[in-house]
Amino acid sequence: MPLVSDRLTYCKLVAVTMIWGGTFVAGRYLADQVSPLLAACARFILASLALLLFMAAARVALVRPSLAQLAQLAVLGFFGIFFYNLCFFYGLQYINASRASLIVALNPAVIGLASWLLFKERLGRTRGVGIALCLGGAATVIVSRNPQLMQETPDSWVGDLLIGGCVLGWGVYSVFSRGLNASLGPLQTVTWSVLLGSLMLTVSAVSAGEVTLQALTRIDLRQWLALSYLGVLGSALAYIGYYDGLRRIGATRSGVFIALNPLTAVVCGALLLGEQLTLPMLTGGAVVLLGIYLCNKPLARARAMGI
Repeated sequence: MPLVSDRLTYCKLVAVTMIWGGTFVAGRYLADQVSPLLAACARFILASLALLLFMAAARVALVRPSLAQLAQLAVLGFFGIFFYNLCFFYGLQYINASRASLIVALNPAVIGLASWLLFKERLGRTRGVGIALCLGGAATVIVSRNPQLMQETPDSWVGDLLIGGCVLGWGVYSVFSRGLNASLGPLQTVTWSVLLGSLMLTVSAVSAGEVTLQALTRIDLRQWLALSYLGVLGSALAYIGYYDGLRRIGATRSGVFIALNPLTAVVCGALLLGEQLTLPMLTGGAVVLLGIYLCNKPLARARAMGI
């Protein structure tokens, strides 16, 4: 029965990465047209509304966390929502989506290392090799899709640094949710962190004079659709699926699925846009899948083999 449950969790995480594969494209589309702070604010206001509507439809009440839990939720909201999204939208003003996704592909290694250092989550040789394969496979897919992504511009280091901030923010959001996920559950934890992060973004945007009637009316239908994709699918729905994975199989095993993001992006490009799938892309994708398999091998079998 646990194996069946794990397989369902894997399917959810694959679906999450398929959604996240499009967030860099949507974010890059918005970066040239909507101010980063306004885009981040609008994204998570939409995410907050979607989460509250879902809870109302499911007749699930928003729990009242303790002061200690509220402080922890505020930390998650700051790093996973406020800090991450400012780095995301500002970073995409300086570098392209492919280069950004290459940096974000470091997430599995950061999450695995942090889980091992802070919570003594078992890593072992097999998972270490699996994480390395995920990184190498993701890099192969991204570079073969866009060989020019490593070309430097005068300000590309700023974008690299900002997207590196995304990796830090997501690492905190993944690793430090453990206790809250166990006590409150994924839906409550995600909803509270999104609400608190949205509040931080809204206060910052209003204080900076970014949220005005004129600025909102300048956002056209396509931009609202991109923001809705980022907020409703890429945030509300995907965050719940990701946190459910964290609760069920741990941060390291869930985090490696992030390496699927570039693979799902190239597959969607081939299916929807007629882009060509090359042998290096397919090879890199196979390496990513092997890495994910090694990180998620049944633990009993791994122990029996002494790895």
